[in-house]
Amino acid sequence: MEKEQYEILWEQTFLPEIEKHVTSISFETHVKQLTPVDILGNKIVLITPSRIFADAINNHPIGVKMREAFSKCNTYINDFEIIVAQSKEEYVRQLDEEDRDRVSNQGMPINPKFTFDSFVVGSSNEFIFAAAKAVAENPGDAYNPLFIHGGTGLGKTHILMAIANYLKVHNPTLNVLYATCEQFTNQLVESISKGKALKTEEFRRRYRNVDVLLIDDVQFLAQKQATQSEFFHTFNELVMQNKQIVLTCDRPPQEIEVLEDRLKTRFEGGLIGDVQPPDLETKIAILKRKAEEQKCIVNIKVLSYIAQMNISDIRTLIGKLTKVIFASKLHERPITIELVNEALKESAGERQEELKADDIISCVCNFYKVSKADLLSKKKTKEVALARQVGMYLVLDMMSLPQLTVGKIFSRDHATVIYARDKIAEQMETDTRLSTAVGDIKKMLLKQ
Repeated sequence: MEKEQYEILWEQTFLPEIEKHVTSISFETHVKQLTPVDILGNKIVLITPSRIFADAINNHPIGVKMREAFSKCNTYINDFEIIVAQSKEEYVRQLDEEDRDRVSNQGMPINPKFTFDSFVVGSSNEFIFAAAKAVAENPGDAYNPLFIHGGTGLGKTHILMAIANYLKVHNPTLNVLYATCEQFTNQLVESISKGKALKTEEFRRRYRNVDVLLIDDVQFLAQKQATQSEFFHTFNELVMQNKQIVLTCDRPPQEIEVLEDRLKTRFEGGLIGDVQPPDLETKIAILKRKAEEQKCIVNIKVLSYIAQMNISDIRTLIGKLTKVIFASKLHERPITIELVNEALKESAGERQEELKADDIISCVCNFYKVSKADLLSKKKTKEVALARQVGMYLVLDMMSLPQLTVGKIFSRDHATVIYARDKIAEQMETDTRLSTAVGDIKKMLLKQ
């Protein structure tokens, strides 16, 4: 069963950070006994069966330490609330009907760094950027639906999350749900497989009781008849209620194979915009921004040299810059055009061609002392979860494989792969120990 957003945040982001701030006894005795069940605004809701236990945290320095940890996690969640309840079901029963519906409206985590301010605008994307900003400022009134299409790695997901992050700040009372088409499909299949009307109704509440629905990669609706039918009715219901829908796809609606005409018509009923590969100036601006995010000043001539490589996928281009910055730190050399050529030649040379995902996974397992079976399993212990995320990050970084391919290697959906990549990349900026560990694993792989 796919985990909810609050479960992912609690297990993979908050718990590791809290553990750094409290004693091991407090962590085992108090923190690990809490269960996340919901997100309310900027708070995560945690339940415990004992009022005494809840008071012990709220009225104890551990509560202060937990809030300090939350503030360092760089998410929109910066506080918590502890509710006395035996289970999530009991917590839901305590809510009124409106809040009860809202509990199910949890999608994929939103990267807080994906904002309109951090999006580099150029001639290739200014139209869709302006449209997305208009939707965020007036959801349901501007363009509905907004259909964004374009190639891989051009910023479509960034735009979706920018809308979500804008609304969390400027219109926090709205229920905003971001999900991938793959997640929508998996949850529908799960509700059908349960064979219970209650499960199907819960699924429909999840997607139909929202104010803004953001769906990534709708091309995956192709050839899925049951999913298309459910999506059609969800789409109609939301539009009739004047709720905002924003969709991304790798192609225009008419080019999605085996997609019902009624869906193509709905998709074309709003505003369709494409994101084109960026021009040279925009590429340079993006690389400059990414270098600054990694606290590295790179000469404009070097950035221009990298930008002029025959690469239209921005994500791949940024990956090249990251390799160069890593080589600079590894060899303690300034970033020059000569170093760029050496670093990228090394990463694209014979050893890189021979490097397999299995080599990376084995090296990560050896480094973190976990078994390959555990790393590829559903196991969620802290050590295994970290090793798995580092493994996904390195496979993406060192092999430039598509996210769906990496997801299949790790038996995860591509949204989980994206989350792991972004989480490790962000933590490496502030966590010296993690950054050193990833660097050491890379060194071992390149020297094999």
